[in-house]
Amino acid sequence: MVKFLKPNKAVVVLQGRYAGRKAVIVKSFDEGTRDRPYGHCLVAGIKKYPSKVIRKDSSKKTGKKSRVKCFVKLVNYQHVMPTRYTLDVDLKDVVSVDSLQSKDKKVSACKATKAKLEERFKTGKNRWFFTKLRF
Repeated sequence: MVKFLKPNKAVVVLQGRYAGRKAVIVKSFDEGTRDRPYGHCLVAGIKKYPSKVIRKDSSKKTGKKSRVKCFVKLVNYQHVMPTRYTLDVDLKDVVSVDSLQSKDKKVSACKATKAKLEERFKTGKNRWFFTKLRF
């Protein structure tokens, strides 16, 4: 079988609290682990999308509107839908499975992910990823 759920692939989360949110795969576990004996992946996604920025906004307002909130989560393969898009953001050094062990590690991983994704948004690349999914 061809492996298509690779790192940096953009996916849409289908189940749970973040259903309908876009995320990017950081690491995939095809064979599963001892705690999760099924195929799953570590994803970092957008909890709150940036608002629409218009030209007449002040720089302060533009800064506020281009904020992003993130989440980091382990998700079953059955609960994600892969897209044709890839995101060339390097999150491997920022997010790991160990960062989900304690609350403060998870918060720091989310903050680092937020910084990377906001910087990506401000450059104007991967525009589709930063728009709300309408369905």
